[in-house]
Amino acid sequence: MAEAAPPPLPPEIPEAVPARQGRLTLHLVWVLPLVAAAIGGWLALQAWLARGPEVVIRFQSAEGIEVGKTRIKYKNVDIGLVKRLELSADRSRVLVHAEIDRDAAAMLVDDTRFWVVRPRVAVGSISGLSTLLSGSYIGMDVGKSANERREFEGAEVPPVVTAGLPGRQYILRSEQLGSLDIGSPVYYRRIEVGHVVAYALDQDGQGITVQVFINAPYQRYVTSNVRFWQASGLDVTLDATGFKVDTQSLATIVAGGIAFEAPPAQPTGPQVKENTVFQLADDRVLAMKDPDRAAQRYRVYFEESLRGLSVGAPIDLRGLPLGEVRSFGLEYDAARRRYRFPVEIALYPERLHAQARGTLPGGEDGAALLDDMVAKGLRAQLRSGNLLTGQMHVALDFFPKAPAAAVDRSGTPWVLPSTPGSLGQLQDSVANIVKKVERIPFEELAGELRRALGDLDGAIKDAGGLIRRLDRDLAPPAAAALQQAERTLQSAERVLAQDAPLQQDLRGTLGEVKRAADSLRNLTDYLERHPESLLRGKPEDPK
Repeated sequence: MAEAAPPPLPPEIPEAVPARQGRLTLHLVWVLPLVAAAIGGWLALQAWLARGPEVVIRFQSAEGIEVGKTRIKYKNVDIGLVKRLELSADRSRVLVHAEIDRDAAAMLVDDTRFWVVRPRVAVGSISGLSTLLSGSYIGMDVGKSANERREFEGAEVPPVVTAGLPGRQYILRSEQLGSLDIGSPVYYRRIEVGHVVAYALDQDGQGITVQVFINAPYQRYVTSNVRFWQASGLDVTLDATGFKVDTQSLATIVAGGIAFEAPPAQPTGPQVKENTVFQLADDRVLAMKDPDRAAQRYRVYFEESLRGLSVGAPIDLRGLPLGEVRSFGLEYDAARRRYRFPVEIALYPERLHAQARGTLPGGEDGAALLDDMVAKGLRAQLRSGNLLTGQMHVALDFFPKAPAAAVDRSGTPWVLPSTPGSLGQLQDSVANIVKKVERIPFEELAGELRRALGDLDGAIKDAGGLIRRLDRDLAPPAAAALQQAERTLQSAERVLAQDAPLQQDLRGTLGEVKRAADSLRNLTDYLERHPESLLRGKPEDPK
């Protein structure tokens, strides 16, 4: 069977012709994503360019600090944000990573300070109350250094003095800190003019260095001759003027404080530069004392008790302080076979010369001056400084009637002559009185007293008998006389009564006397007018 023939082809088949490729066209649907991507990239670039530096701040704890919430502020203006928290390698600190605005990058220098602002209640001050609602933030104080820095040590408490505050800082040296603390006030004439900003123990451990800041314009009162002293607590003084209690303010009683002032009656010195060093005295009395440069040591021997005398007790000359007691002890005097008490004293000749006016006796030579004063009766004497506390002091005074003595220069230090104190003299007088009292024959006196009392008892008995006889013999007549006198007085009272006949007769008689006196007065007046009537008689009345 034969195969079928294929179908016939169409008369014409179209031929494919390659088309020429034209320009690419962008559909509108892609425009918006591309524009958004461009804007996002531009914003990311701007954010990257505007991004500030990152700093690391070390704190003891992260209390009140939250990532992404805690701000960093300078003068209450936001300049940064906390980005990350982590522990240090030794786990003793918290490392706070914060991003600072680019505009504030110049503030990150060596002496820039950071601290956490949170509510704090301290003695005499309350701070950070605004953070109760807004939350804690990190405060910043810009330093003055030119060196950049990116790692800082955060403070646990806000600084007392911030940068830009007008004023000056000064340094005080003291043996002990007392009740001072950072923020303790500084007073000038009881006006608060500054604060304690820092304190530290000296390298040798023998003292304290305190830094204080005096606000403007009060720094002009810090001159070369001012004295600083601790004004903490109460300054109680008991002296000849009475009982005194002195304090700068109620805050210094608890929180402590410092006061400064120039000594009275001294010229005002020039202002001092910043960071000038001053000595910090324990109280105002010590601060106002003139500095002692050269001290001369002497020894004084006493034989009475030294109870109440202490190291540091004053040495005065008729009330003027000249030195202090340095030490005292006990010695045995073999020549006299008795104990005596040596007292080492330090005298400051400058105080004596400062109190003198004109030329000192013996010239400027100290030895000649001392010899002259001892020759005139200068002696050392123990005296009571306070009757309440029993404290003693050594007084130098002149005793013209004292036995002749001289300064003993045989050893070192020289020995000044002394005289028994008033208390010792009083004790000797009391002892003498006791001896005299012991010699009184009390037994004989008692016998004579008994006999005198017996005689007195007999006299009293005789007086009692006499009184009884007087009562028996004189009392009845005296009673009758008193009754008669009473009756006489009653009769006189009846006679002198207003309605008594004698009174009425007396009134009538006095009336007649008055009328007679009036007639006599009329006659006298008539005779004065008509004296001729004594010769001629009274003329007849005309009809």
